[in-house]
Amino acid sequence: MKKLLIALAIILAPLVAEAQIKTPQASPKGYIKQTVGLTDVEVTYSRPGARGRAVFGNLVPFGKLWRTGANENTIINFGDDVVIDGKTLKKGKYSIYTIPRIESWEVIFYLSTDNWGLPENWNETYVVLKTTVKEDALPTPVETFTIGINTLDQNSGYLEMAWENSHIALKFEVPTAKIATASIKKTLAGATWNDYYAASQYLFQSNGDMISAREYVDKALELSTDKPYYLSRLKSLIQAKQGDKAGAIETAKISLAAAEAANNEDYVKMNKDSISEWSR
Repeated sequence: MKKLLIALAIILAPLVAEAQIKTPQASPKGYIKQTVGLTDVEVTYSRPGARGRAVFGNLVPFGKLWRTGANENTIINFGDDVVIDGKTLKKGKYSIYTIPRIESWEVIFYLSTDNWGLPENWNETYVVLKTTVKEDALPTPVETFTIGINTLDQNSGYLEMAWENSHIALKFEVPTAKIATASIKKTLAGATWNDYYAASQYLFQSNGDMISAREYVDKALELSTDKPYYLSRLKSLIQAKQGDKAGAIETAKISLAAAEAANNEDYVKMNKDSISEWSR
């Protein structure tokens, strides 16, 4: 009899496992991955809903430490060192805790990331960065707690949080110029004309070193067989930014002729407009 029961248990075990009921989480998980400049930023968090409850000042008390979401820690992972409020935050994973107040929130980046909610024993030495962010009142309530990474440019982004009528946006700066410059130097050791073009274009668009941008675009033109119109176009823009309008006009005329030969109306118009502007 005992052997029979054991045999039945072995047979039924997989069936019981398959029959487990699946239900949705009250606070479903959210995940964000965003590239800011050249830095990857990831956030994993749980998203509670208001569900008719008053949130801030009630469900989430003012002036007290909040897990910033629900369930496990809200975790952010920076792929490179970033700067927040003038302070460097090393690349890696951190829990995010907050202390909401009516006009501002404290945002805390914490080393331990394996807690359920708040740490059982708060360790102040795990606080690697703390800053205060102005709170903005939202005209339309947000039902589900939301974290986003928005207002992006090459050098920075904003970590945003919104729930009920409360919203904060914390700026962080990324080391795009440092990474790009290192990449340019490494790549140009055995570069093609396209590599020089990309390096020059980056420096021009980011308002970087125009002397290097000019050197790189000249090198690209030297190495290129076809001398495409967009290469001459970039050189003309760099010359104009350097204050050499006469040189910019001559180079733009070369780009214009190449664009007309290629039937590229956009570049034809851009060159004509620039020649007109720089001739004034």
